[in-house]
Amino acid sequence: MTSSELPPIDTPALLIDLDIVDRNLERMQEKANNYRVALRPHIKTHKIPELAQLQIRFGAHGITAAKVSEAEVMAAAGITNIFVANQIVTKEKLHRLAALSNKVSTSIGLDSVAGARKLSDVFAASGLAIEYLIEINSGLNRCGVLPGKEVVELFQAINELPALRFKGIFTHAGQVYGADSLSAVKEVSRLESTIMAETAQALATVGTSPEIVSVGSTPTMKVWQGHEGVNEIRPGNYIFHDAIQVSLGAATLEECALSIVATVISRPEKERAVLDGGSKAFGLDKGAHGKEMVTGFGMVLGKKAILARLSEEHGIMTLDPTVDLDIGDKVRIIPNHACAVVNLFDRAYGLRDGKVVEEFKIAARGKSQ
Repeated sequence: MTSSELPPIDTPALLIDLDIVDRNLERMQEKANNYRVALRPHIKTHKIPELAQLQIRFGAHGITAAKVSEAEVMAAAGITNIFVANQIVTKEKLHRLAALSNKVSTSIGLDSVAGARKLSDVFAASGLAIEYLIEINSGLNRCGVLPGKEVVELFQAINELPALRFKGIFTHAGQVYGADSLSAVKEVSRLESTIMAETAQALATVGTSPEIVSVGSTPTMKVWQGHEGVNEIRPGNYIFHDAIQVSLGAATLEECALSIVATVISRPEKERAVLDGGSKAFGLDKGAHGKEMVTGFGMVLGKKAILARLSEEHGIMTLDPTVDLDIGDKVRIIPNHACAVVNLFDRAYGLRDGKVVEEFKIAARGKSQ
């Protein structure tokens, strides 16, 4: 899509190419089907109930959310199978989680005895029960218990707590975003699945068999070739992809469905142009988990230009002096990190064949509790 073909909407604006979305969803669902695993996509990437429903129509088993508030939005829109892949410990959130679980099928992550007791107390007092998955640290060193002995010990310590029902184990190998080659991505993916399968075997030695063994990130899933003992995958970014995924070799530019359209408001020099969108539109990410992986603050399409600097409301591009770009012209940019950028907008415009066919409210925007 050239600048002359961009839809007539005010800027900066968030665009979703729905034809690319369809292809991305089809490819990941086909992978899940081929390896006979459940696909439970993470909706924190798009935060749009209509797109979660689309993922389910393509064959997803349910969805993953990061926050109770995200899950509440999705449940209100008719999504009935939700895994909250996080540690929920405050009383206020636990009571909301209990209310949610009374309406739709809900499961939760755990990685500590203290967290399990808080969860058990609230659900037991409510006369409800909830299924939980133990989070495994497969190398990201964020939440999660170490695989093997520590997982078994945690399971044994919390298994008899009232109102809790053991469902399985899950992990997120987010350290893949520090990989410097596609072969390194493949190695993280292999280790992620190996660790989880071995952890399931360790639990079997104490008489329990996890119903769900869940892995997932978009880079590790793009190269994944199945693994015995793993039966669920949870990628999120794959619906859109972004510049970080392209830099990892996990996606091509043609697979990037999300973009920002912005307008040139100043061309003070041949080598510099200023856009009407800054950090409040593009975000400041240059990588995930503190890693810097890309040049600039997005991939400028169709122009020899780099989005080199951002103020809050201005994006400063450095240009090849021969670039034909006048004040009032529009440019389209693939964001570095789709998940963070979506959270900066109230709405997004869905395109087919370059024309706006739908306007989406980003209903879970700002749902951080």
